[in-house]
Amino acid sequence: MKDMELLNSSEGQIVLARMYGQQQVVEQTTRYQSLLQAYREHFGVGDIEWFSAPGRCEIGGNHTDHNHGKVLAGSITLDTIAVAAKVEEPVITFFSEGYKTKYVIDLNDLSPRPEDDGTTLLVRGIAAGLLEFGYRIGGFRAYISSNVFSASGLSSSASFEMLICTIISHFYNEGALDAVAKSKIGQYAENSYWYKPSGLLDQMACAYGGLVAIDFVNPKEPIINPVHWDFQKNGYSLVIVNTGGDHADLTDDYAAVPNEMRAVAQSLGASVCRDLSPEDLYANLKMVREKAGDRAVLRALHFFEENRRVDEQVKSLEEGHFSDFLRLVTESGNSSWKWLQNVYRSGVDREQDVSVALALTEMYLKSIDDSACRVHGGGFAGVILTILPNDRVEDYKTWISGMLGTPVLVVNVREDGAVNVSDLIHAAKKD
Repeated sequence: MKDMELLNSSEGQIVLARMYGQQQVVEQTTRYQSLLQAYREHFGVGDIEWFSAPGRCEIGGNHTDHNHGKVLAGSITLDTIAVAAKVEEPVITFFSEGYKTKYVIDLNDLSPRPEDDGTTLLVRGIAAGLLEFGYRIGGFRAYISSNVFSASGLSSSASFEMLICTIISHFYNEGALDAVAKSKIGQYAENSYWYKPSGLLDQMACAYGGLVAIDFVNPKEPIINPVHWDFQKNGYSLVIVNTGGDHADLTDDYAAVPNEMRAVAQSLGASVCRDLSPEDLYANLKMVREKAGDRAVLRALHFFEENRRVDEQVKSLEEGHFSDFLRLVTESGNSSWKWLQNVYRSGVDREQDVSVALALTEMYLKSIDDSACRVHGGGFAGVILTILPNDRVEDYKTWISGMLGTPVLVVNVREDGAVNVSDLIHAAKKD
């Protein structure tokens, strides 16, 4: 079956509805069609496959994964998609919508080069990571498009990484890479080629699919538990507000969070905060404050409370106590603001985009009983997450975008993580 016929088939439309929601099927069909047209303009016709990797939302467990903590996160309906074809030569060639650069990565030499930009380094790092973990690599050509806000906290980089991993897994490893394997390779690329001290949360949430509780007590083998809750069907929306700042130059701020938590742990003879209890800190508070500093102590306290909250958030959703869940989201956001201190950069008083967006949203939500808002993702800049009833969404979007002059998007949790869309459609035809 020809490519667009496959996508326009009843099974193709069902798969798109499952991934994006029924209300977005027409828009997404057009998006995929435009992607295929762009691919053909650059590479001509031929056998192709469709791929998709979502961005992610973080509900609870803010900045806990790197100290072996717990998180509640989910794949979202914003994603990075590709039309791709396997090639014989060991070269990855791709274009990305909105950019003129033709990326050409020779897989015979994966060493970083001085002229490499961040995207090239990631692809080299992913290929090197695949080899490091014992997988095969090979060439492909692709045209890629993303609607995941860049440098905003929705994990556009992890989404891209999981897309590349999924393409290579399909073409050269018979789809053998699961979500954990892909995530470790994405982390390897960021750690070794970007020199960024990333955990596994972003990659795991993008790769796995659905709303998931992840326990990183053993980071090499995270414990993943799906949480079955559909916000839209239960009358609520997840609204992502871009506050105007970005994450481009925040590596030092991000690195300080896990480093300070570990400093607390090390002052008490442990490696990470997961090895401690709050009582360990209370009993040695004066010494820890002197050795690690007060902000580090506050960040460790945040870690302990976030771990507890994640368990309670999961329980509240599983038992259908949504008001309790929203209260816990609010508590988590307040802890991030006051204890973790990742809502604004230290010493930067004139640019506090996230703080302003949160303050305005808190004022707006005073008239709505069951609602919540919080800093989203890594913080310091980027986006906030607002959860409110479906019938208040359009009014809130108009109000907050009018105040800030920045994009506002409604997302939902999608059940499919990083996937070969063509395979999903073919599988649906067999059912």
